[in-house]
Amino acid sequence: MKYLLRLSIFLALFVGWPRSVQPQTRVDRNVVYGMYSGLALLLDVHHPDRPNGYGIVCIAGSGWNAPLGYDAAPLKEETELNDFANRLMAAGYTLFFVNHRSSPRFTYPAAVEDLQRAVRFVRAHAAIYAIHPDQIGAMGASSGGHLAGMLGVLDGTGDPDSPDPVNRLSSKVQCVATLYAPFDLKRLTTARGGPAVALFVGVRNLLKDDTPHGTPEYQRYTAASPLTYVTSDDAPFLLLHGDADQAVPVEQSQLMETALKKAGVPVKLDLVAGGGHDDNFGLSSNDPRLGIYLAETVRWFDTHLQKDSN
Repeated sequence: MKYLLRLSIFLALFVGWPRSVQPQTRVDRNVVYGMYSGLALLLDVHHPDRPNGYGIVCIAGSGWNAPLGYDAAPLKEETELNDFANRLMAAGYTLFFVNHRSSPRFTYPAAVEDLQRAVRFVRAHAAIYAIHPDQIGAMGASSGGHLAGMLGVLDGTGDPDSPDPVNRLSSKVQCVATLYAPFDLKRLTTARGGPAVALFVGVRNLLKDDTPHGTPEYQRYTAASPLTYVTSDDAPFLLLHGDADQAVPVEQSQLMETALKKAGVPVKLDLVAGGGHDDNFGLSSNDPRLGIYLAETVRWFDTHLQKDSN
């Protein structure tokens, strides 16, 4: 017993517990899901104690930005989705936390392409991870929510002629949950998050109200927005958004809700009263509302991710 205790302390100190989930969970770290120009794209796989056979790709928020230092902390180890991840794993979901190419070095569509590759990789290795290959979910916060949204609305058809069998698979997910995510980037240019959006889109100047719709700048903002691609075959969306968010106004989720409803796609918008653009909307850990939103997220994936394969 003493030996096991010492071993546990050693692992905690020198290997480190995963930051996004509780320490007793098993984690496959730094799994290479693709290569870009010789650089490895990495994800971490978080295994629940009692898996239910379903997987969810998780993307933390970063403003689509990453520091350029060699010792920079990887996005997949951010703690923003901590409480949601723990609740989903308690329900049996296998989680895949993903790194992606980011600004200022990379611009749209790099991050979207990386997430599509991640979904294809997870789908290709579904048997290894003991998850259903045709029922994969996505969840993200802020810019991560934007990317999760893109996975739910883009067609995602694979390339049947690719020499890489992973790239032949679909990258579309079957259920989405987002926290304070942007969906129409054209409307964010005057908000606090405007400069981060411009860097991600890859344009020099922010859009103005009178910017002609035919300009390359306007077209890039449009192409990078999930709202542009909403159709009737999209994944069901759970939208969680604080009504006091100053970085990404709640209007963003309201616009997405309206578009999805018009297309006949299942959607639910939960507004967090007084919630801001922060971990758990700025709610304290003992706020009873947080438990409600955590339970609602699990219920959404239980209802919409598992329904077609039961």
